[in-house]
Amino acid sequence: MNKKNRPLLQNLLQEGTSEIESFQNTTIRPIVKMQHQLLLISFKNYLQKRKIDFENYSEKEKLNQINSIFTKDIAYKNISLGFIVGHFSIQECDLYFKYSSEIHKRIIKIIQQRIHDSISELK
Repeated sequence: MNKKNRPLLQNLLQEGTSEIESFQNTTIRPIVKMQHQLLLISFKNYLQKRKIDFENYSEKEKLNQINSIFTKDIAYKNISLGFIVGHFSIQECDLYFKYSSEIHKRIIKIIQQRIHDSISELK
């Protein structure tokens, strides 16, 4: 089994941030970075299974398609959330359960942005 370690992300604002924002910067972002390849492979597989010709889309169409997938396909959205939430520690789960709705929104936004920024890797 290939064990991954969470990367340490530098230069993220910590002082004066809310509890959720701090959680986003110290927990969510490192996990999303660690799971980057899995998220891309999952998205590429999603496009192939649904025969979406993503390569021929304009940049704006690609961004709209990414947003549409995460808005309309609840099953895929939940799978993507699971890739991240599954790496939370017990203490992190306590905060997650307290603010799950807000944390879901933040995770999805970060994943959408990472996929959009990595479109060239989808080929």
